[in-house]
Order: sequence, then structure tokens, then C-alpha cells
Amino acid sequence: MEDYLQGLISDISLYTPRIAGSLAVFLGFWFGGVTVQHLLKRVARRGDPERRDILRLFGQIIKVSLVLVGLVSALGTLGINVAAMVAGLGLTGFALSFALKDVLANAVAGILVLFYRPFQRNDHVTAGGFEGQVISVDLRYTTLRTADGQVLIPNAVLFTQTVKVRPPDS
Repeated sequence: MEDYLQGLISDISLYTPRIAGSLAVFLGFWFGGVTVQHLLKRVARRGDPERRDILRLFGQIIKVSLVLVGLVSALGTLGINVAAMVAGLGLTGFALSFALKDVLANAVAGILVLFYRPFQRNDHVTAGGFEGQVISVDLRYTTLRTADGQVLIPNAVLFTQTVKVRPPDS
């Protein structure tokens, strides 16, 4: 029993610096991500109201990316071989991109709609066989208020079909 405790204490003393370093690396990346997200939120609050959505989105993307890079770096600091894990994640991402092709197309189109702003809230839009007033734009859908209620148009449709935009005051 005494030999077991002695071995356990030596193992703990051997791995403590690695664990502490790994935790410090992860917390550094996490803190950096939170800081960048907070700064972009402040810029969004003070800046152009039409750019708020895209700045908040970029803040969230940057935070998640930094946390993931921090996690992989922390695992590498622990001594875990992350090369196989990164390769496996790459192959998994490749397979998921085929499975979620339509969702990803709508998300990318949503980012482009938020960035380029071909139309704004309250504009009258005709697209995809529907016509109505733009209520909101998010990553997946643009919501129109029509005479029959609300219609959700996938953002990918807005990039593959003709869109007619009429400002609210005309």
C-alpha cells in the first residue's frame, strides 16, 4: 500500500506542471475569445445599427474558434497527440458538410445578406414567389410579413433567384 501511495504521489508531481500549463493555455484562449467578443459588442452598440447583427455574429464565431484552438492547444500541452484528432475532425467536418449542405448554404447566404445588406428591415421584397415586408434577417431565414401571415424564405433562395426590393416609403 505504501508503494502505491508513493507511486501516486510521484505521478501527481510529474503531471501537475503539465496540467497547470494546459489549463493556463486553455484559459488564455478562452479569455481572449471573450474579450474579442465583448469588444465587438461594444463596437456594435456604438456603431451603425445596421451592422450590429454581423458584428455580433463575427464576435461569436471568433470566440468559438479561439476556444476550440485553445482546447486543442491545451490537449497538446498535456502531451496528447492531437494530430490524429485534428485529422479525424477534418474528415468528420468534410462528411458533415455534405450532410448539412443546405443548412450551410443558408448560413453562408445569411452571413452575406447581413454583410452586404441588399435589403433592410421594413423593405418590401419579392423573392422565391413570395412578396412581403422584411421583418427580420437571421442566419438561416429572412422573415417576410405577407397578407396571409409570415413567410420564412431560406437565405440561399435570395442568392439563387431574382429579388425585387422596394424601400418602405415608396
